Amino acid sequence: MLKRKITQYLEHFLKEEQDKILLVNGARQIGKSYLIRYVGTKLYTHFVEINLKEDKEGEQVFASVHTTNDLYIRLSNYYSKPLGNKSDTLIFLDEIQSYPHLLTMLKFLNQEGKYRFIASGSQLGVALAQTPSVPLGSVEIKQMYPLDFEEFLWATGISTEWIDQIHNSYLKEEALDENTHTLLLKRFQYYLLIGGLPEAINKYLEDRNITRVRSVHNDIHELYRIDSSQYDAEHKLKIRRIYDLIPSALENKKKRIVYKQIEDKKGKDFSDYADEFEYLANSGVALMVSAISNPHFPLIESEQKRLVKLYLNDVGLLTHLLYGLNVNAVLQNIRSINLGTVYELVVAQELQAHGFNLHYYDNKQKGEVDFLIDDYERLEVLPLEIKSGKDYTEHSALTKFLNAPDYGIHRAIVFSNERAVQKKKGVTYLPIYYCMFLHNGTAASDTVILPELEKVD
Repeated sequence: MLKRKITQYLEHFLKEEQDKILLVNGARQIGKSYLIRYVGTKLYTHFVEINLKEDKEGEQVFASVHTTNDLYIRLSNYYSKPLGNKSDTLIFLDEIQSYPHLLTMLKFLNQEGKYRFIASGSQLGVALAQTPSVPLGSVEIKQMYPLDFEEFLWATGISTEWIDQIHNSYLKEEALDENTHTLLLKRFQYYLLIGGLPEAINKYLEDRNITRVRSVHNDIHELYRIDSSQYDAEHKLKIRRIYDLIPSALENKKKRIVYKQIEDKKGKDFSDYADEFEYLANSGVALMVSAISNPHFPLIESEQKRLVKLYLNDVGLLTHLLYGLNVNAVLQNIRSINLGTVYELVVAQELQAHGFNLHYYDNKQKGEVDFLIDDYERLEVLPLEIKSGKDYTEHSALTKFLNAPDYGIHRAIVFSNERAVQKKKGVTYLPIYYCMFLHNGTAASDTVILPELEKVD
């Protein structure tokens, strides 16, 4: 079993959060069902799993459920054994977006407290946006992603103790020794090829056969394309077309999809395809990065939806589409191969998995910077530049960005393959694998206590 960070969260929630139902959202094939099944069978005597997508495509046992009593009766018949109560029975409603009326019912199931419920879905963001009565206050939504780079290191034999030591070096802004650097950089290259989809990683761990890994990538990429066709007729062809354009768009200078190419119509802009872009992002199969032209903390106040980039949700899918079985494109320093887009996708994956909203800097006079993130510790914006080649100190747009007096930003990070950690003119140069330690402020499990208010007579 692959070790995942979210496992501890699931166990804590099911043990401690008795007043809410957890909804786990994320793309298909990232391990949601497997982990919930693992935790559910570990913690509960009775674990009932119902795949509502399969039910909708088959017997539709739960299609006509309109009351909680209807659901309880069908659950008893489905399980074919006596159920217990909330303390020993967990009902797992998988792919719950298939039946939006059950999303609305979660509020009442939670209030009655007959059993413990947990739900997951691959398009919950879309379903919740379309559900007229969202059960706010009764549910907690947890986003899940493919394995991040640290989890990949665990899977490939790097211990948490060793990673803790590497983390300390990152916090001290120190370089690692040559041997450790070489090892981590090689692991990083393998992550570029394999990615974070559990099935692809498991195939690699079995026999290191990249052909079998690429077969998994091909199947999942096709699955994501097919999923887009489940949308209504007005949108589905445009959604699939946009998804198909992502790899080629990332290879052009601006890395943005050319709106004319979607329907071969001139004069189109983001507003004509906003629903389609949001669908791909909400379903978890694409990462959407919004432009910022006048950055100020917090970035959400300066966000522009007019100019967006889309990345695939997993770097393994991208290297499969770009390079196929030619692993040398990644493993060897081939001058004609520019891995810049691939490196950017990895960082986008890390940022989103670690709680950041995705933004980049776009200014006609000053140029582009790959990513901007909110630095909550300093209450300022932190620009990030990602470099895959040897010219990592060349970054004219970043230099102009830091020299802009109206921004008031004097600190930036450049990630590259270079082992050395350096600081020059406000820029800290870090090895690319250190991106796994970027986290958005306080962890959800931490407790922050406000100072006591002064007493008023």
